[in-house]
Amino acid sequence: MSLKVIITGATGMVGEGVLQECIANPMIEKILLINRKPTGVVHSKVQEIIHQHFNDLSAILDELRGYDACYFCLGISSLGVKEDTYYEVTYKLTIDFARQLTAVNDKMTFCYVSGAGTDSSEKGKLMWARVKGKTENDLTKLPFKAVYNFRPGFMRPAKGAKNIKGFYKVIDFLYPVFRSISPTYFLTLEEVAKAMINVTMKGYPKTVIEVKDIAVLSKMNT
Repeated sequence: MSLKVIITGATGMVGEGVLQECIANPMIEKILLINRKPTGVVHSKVQEIIHQHFNDLSAILDELRGYDACYFCLGISSLGVKEDTYYEVTYKLTIDFARQLTAVNDKMTFCYVSGAGTDSSEKGKLMWARVKGKTENDLTKLPFKAVYNFRPGFMRPAKGAKNIKGFYKVIDFLYPVFRSISPTYFLTLEEVAKAMINVTMKGYPKTVIEVKDIAVLSKMNT
């Protein structure tokens, strides 16, 4: 079995890491990137669509048919962002995008990159965790073949990555120490991507994929 996948957010750190692993993985036959700006990636597996309005996919919807999975890695940090802005980008954009995708790919697996500490109750004190929780909850209501909400903690960027946030650059050299102390919290982006591919191929009994689940899934043989 081979997979055709859609990746969003490939111009960011997480999406770039997922893209790199998908290119390297022989189980991935075709990769469609949907971005607001070009990635500059040239590869025989990769096709890219530049599209500015993720809330409205009508102009490109026909090009999104026939894919097995969507790895939704698009997102913003909540630091310094007002709740209404964060809600618009994190919840509404994601749900609008996913809802339109179901119209042409209802047999698709949708993997959403959320975050460790997300609040499924939607009632906690942390704004970002509530919004992420609502996003997760409402994604699972959509008529995809399956929805998996990934909640990674710290993720080490892939070698040669271009889109690395400053914080990750600073502590990257300490990663081996952190990993030895807490191997189930500190992951590599390669592990996250492998977990996405494996869950698409084999499924998983949970819809919320915590850090420990990501570690398990990354080691599954597809």
